[in-house]
Order: sequence, then C-alpha cells, then structure tokens
Amino acid sequence: MYHYEPILEFDKLKKQWSVYAMTQAAQKRIASAEPYHKESDLRAELRETTEAKELLEKYGNPPLVSLTGIQEMVDAAVRGECLSAGELEGFAKALVAVRRLKGYLVRCKGQTQSLPYYEENLDAQELLAGEIEYKVRGGAVYDNATKLLRSLRTEIEHAEQAMREKADAVIRANKELMSDCFCTIRGGRICVPVKKEYKFRISGSVVDKSATGNTVFVEPAAVAKYYEELVALRLDEEAEVRRILYELTAQVADIADIMHENIRMIEKLDYIFSKGKISLVYDGTEPDINLDGKIVIEDGRHPLMEKTSCVPLHFELGGQIKGIVITGPNTGGKTVALKTVALACLMAQCGLHVACKKADLCMRSNYLCDIGDGQSISENLSTFSAHIKNVLDILRHTNKDSLIVMDELGSGTDPTEGMGLAVAILEELVKSGALFVVTTHYPEVKQYAKQQNGIQNARMAFDKETLCPTYNLELGEAGESCAFYIAEKLGMPKTMLENAARAAYNTTEKCCEIDYDFSMAVQEIKKEAAPKLERKEKQILAKQLGEKFHLGDSVMVYPDKKLAIVCKPMDEKGVLRVQLQNKKIWINHKRVKLVVAAKELYPPDYDFSILFDTVENRKLRHQMERKYMENTAIKSEE
Repeated sequence: MYHYEPILEFDKLKKQWSVYAMTQAAQKRIASAEPYHKESDLRAELRETTEAKELLEKYGNPPLVSLTGIQEMVDAAVRGECLSAGELEGFAKALVAVRRLKGYLVRCKGQTQSLPYYEENLDAQELLAGEIEYKVRGGAVYDNATKLLRSLRTEIEHAEQAMREKADAVIRANKELMSDCFCTIRGGRICVPVKKEYKFRISGSVVDKSATGNTVFVEPAAVAKYYEELVALRLDEEAEVRRILYELTAQVADIADIMHENIRMIEKLDYIFSKGKISLVYDGTEPDINLDGKIVIEDGRHPLMEKTSCVPLHFELGGQIKGIVITGPNTGGKTVALKTVALACLMAQCGLHVACKKADLCMRSNYLCDIGDGQSISENLSTFSAHIKNVLDILRHTNKDSLIVMDELGSGTDPTEGMGLAVAILEELVKSGALFVVTTHYPEVKQYAKQQNGIQNARMAFDKETLCPTYNLELGEAGESCAFYIAEKLGMPKTMLENAARAAYNTTEKCCEIDYDFSMAVQEIKKEAAPKLERKEKQILAKQLGEKFHLGDSVMVYPDKKLAIVCKPMDEKGVLRVQLQNKKIWINHKRVKLVVAAKELYPPDYDFSILFDTVENRKLRHQMERKYMENTAIKSEE
C-alpha cells in the first residue's frame, strides 16, 4: 500500500509535534498516530485538543516532566531491590512534579472544560515525598535521617579527629625522622611520612611507600587502636543507611499502583497538551466533523508553511460533487492545494486542529495519494511506471469512504495516451463513489470534467498583468497552463514562442486558449561567453622533445643500462635513434637518460659521419662530392 504520511508531509508535522511532548510515551504515541475511525473517539480527542489549547492560552504551559526511569524504579522496588539514594531522590522529584501538575489543573477548574478534572486521578503522595526529601539529600542519606545515624556519624567524626591528632603528635615529636610535616591517608588508614632509614624508629605498621622508595608511610601504634573502633562504627553506619534505603524503597513499592496511575495520567496529559501546543504554533482551529462525505475549508493553510506567506485556500467538496479537477500554470500551487486539503482531513481525523479559519471535514476510511514522480532505480521504475503502479494500487483500495488525491493525472508518457488514461482513471473514481481531488494539464480532461456529472473543474488563478500566479483556487472554472506566458516572462525569444504556438495550435495567434501577442517577447537569446578550448599543437610538442637530446649525445639506455650515442634526434612522437656498440635502434625518449652532451665531447664542426656511417658510405660520399656518379646511391641503415 502506498504510504500517505511522507507524501502529504504528515511525517514532518509529526516530528514538529513531537518536540512539544515531554515524555517518551507521548512521543511514541505521536509517532504512531493514525486516523480514528470511531466518531465518538474522534470527537473526544478533538474536544481535549481544544480544551488543552484554551488552558495553555489562559494559564500557560503545565509543569510536565519527562519521568524517564521512574517506572523502572517502581518495578525494581516491587521486585524487592533496594533503590539507591540518588534514585529515591529522583522518585521524590517525580512526586513533586505530580503535585505541581495537580495544582495547575486545580487552578484551571471553574471553567467549562472537563480536562482539569483529570487532577482527581493524580495522587502526589506528599507524605512520602516529604519523608524522602528529609532523609535523602544530594544523592546520599542525610545525617539527621535518624537519631542513630546522627550519633554514629558524630562518633565516626570524633574517631577520625582523634586519629589525626595522634598522628600530628607523632610528627611533632619526631620532626627529624619525617620527610614531610603532615599526615596522609593510605589504604583508608592515617599514616605519617617517615624517611626510609628511620622506619624502625617509629612504633607502628608500614602501610605503603612512595614511588621513589625514599619515604615509607607508617600507621603509628597510637593511631591503630582507633582504627578498629572506626571500622566498627562505619559498619554500623552502613547498616543503618541500608535500613533507611530499604524502608523508603518498601514505601515506594507500597504505592506502585498509585504511581503507575500517576505515570499513565501524566503521559496522557502530556500527549493532550502537545496537541494544544502544536495548534498554537500554526494557529489551528477545531474542525466540525461529519460522516456525510463533505469537505469545506475556509482560509485553509498548509501547517508547515509560514502563515504570512501562505495564500488562504477556499475549498468545497461533497454532496453531488464527488471530484475536483484542478488545472492551472506550473508553480501555481496545485500540488500545495492537494496536500493542504488531504492533510487537513488527515490531521482532523487524528484529533488535531487544522490550520484554517473554519472547516467542516468528513471522516474517511483511508487516504490514497499519488503525488511526485515515484521513480525507483532499485525497482526499475520510471516516472510513468511508478505513476501507473500507484494508480492501480489506489484503485484496489478505493471505496466510497476513501479520499483520493492525485497530482499530474496521466503524466509521464505520450500526451494523447496519457490523456486517455487520465479520463479512464477519472471514470473509475466516479464509479467508486469516493471523494477525489486531481490535477492535470490536459484540455480533454478539463472538457470531460465539465461534461461529467459529479465532477467539477477548478483552477489556480494566474495574473496575466504581472505574469505571476496568485495561488488562489477558483472553483467551477477550468484553468490554463499558461506555459507560453511563463516562458515569455522567463526570457524565451519571440521566434521560439511562435514556433511553439505553431506546433501546438497551428497558429501564432492563439495560445493558452486566448489571444496572445508575442510582440513584447525578446528577439533572441543573448549568448554568454564561455572559456575557449586550447589545443596543444604537435609541432610545439615535437620542438620541446627535440631539444632534449642532440646528435652525438652520450646516453644511457634503460633497462639494460647500456651506453649509446644519439644518431638521430627525436621526432614528434618522442622517438629517437641511438647507436649501440654493434647496432642502431629506435627507442622512446623516456627510456633514455643523458650522460654527456655532445658539445662537451666533440668540437663544433665535428663530422659525425665518422661515428655513424660505414666506411663504404663515407668513401662513396667523398667521391660524389668531387664528381657526378651515375646510377650510384648511398645506402642508409634502417
């Protein structure tokens, strides 16, 4: 089934809505919110939303808290576990939050709303909250929690003080033996720092030593006798602390049912007030609800759009009219109008206010949408394939209580065949008895809607003076796509517009179904300069490569690492010829490295034929220089 939430942007609205909920339970309920199908439940939800908004406007935000972990604490107490001091402190804060919320609702009583009377289901357990606050502070059991604990901690304090005094007395009496002038605690024992060479001069037990080993920490015998007393006192203290914690935990377990109800009620109130808060954000209104298949929206807005920049939508559907076919220019607001209508109905059926001045909306059994191209590489779907797949899916789920919205009906294929499919789809929707709103550009579909009972044309208005869409929906009239108006405004030249009109209407005197003069259009498209491409000439490259090696240069040939002499410079491809010990070869310049340049080896007028020509060729060349020799040629080595 095609999911309507992302198509209608209800998922985005839910994310915004969830921000105003404090508890995780309310946030989960928002994420899973779906349309109600029972009229009594829906009317109760809408009434609570309205009351929450009114209380928020008059008394401000209620003191709701997240209550994270409180349910787990209660369950642990019921299982017989002992809650820590920090957990008990958090539990007490939760009870304080219940008391504050109860007080808020009590202040709200006296109005006509029934929502404040939920306070009767809240029990703040003030005695238990006060006892926890008195006995637990700063994440620990308070000294005055009981007389015994106060006495034990006083004795512990005195024992520790006596131990320090004894240790300080040992240090004062043996200053020359000490490595420092104050005592320290090592392993929970009070010790004095003694130089290692004097460790046997102090009566007591060595407890630890410094990292260097130069100092040993000795617990003096005079101190040790107090340590056993201190250990016993601390054990008694710990036992008393545990007894207090268990006693408080047992009291938490005793009110488990009360606390479960408190948590449930706070989560419910959090959800209800979150609906009121989001309604304040987009200035929502409680809609009237009907089961007669009627949709009336006055000054409707998309809740995710800024109110100041949104053109109000007036829309009516129902009774004899089961479908609306919206036409008009691109960027004229047709898709926004579709989403606004469907989203308003969906929000109302989920118990939310709608962003409009007034609305009367019908409950629907399901919401079926085809908006967007729906292309999918993974499913190998083109725009048209996805469109048809969605349409067939919609028709399979359509009944007389459905609300269907489709954008660009029959688009994505041959215009003639697309028009035929659009008409066929409209006929099926009419047969189903469902309410539907579709958009199209096909003039034949406009004509079909005009002639078909139960369907009404509508258009998104277009200001031809300013050549701008007004985003106003006008019921009862077919719209114009105004493609030529928009193209002319955006700078398409006159010749192109005339060619387009000729191709569309076989004339340049009529377009968009009205007379239009192209004389105001620009004459031609102004070309803007672009960077020129520069080709790297081969002659320049050959010259650059040719300068790398010269005739007679001594070079090293790789990878064999053999010495050779250049006998022919490089060509444009970077290939040169070299003379090895017993042969001449052609080789790429990248495999050759210069060893000694020819100008350093030979005089300027040196005859290189001595190196590279055979003896026969040299003799023959000398003879040819002296006289003409018929049918004679010098053989070159290849």
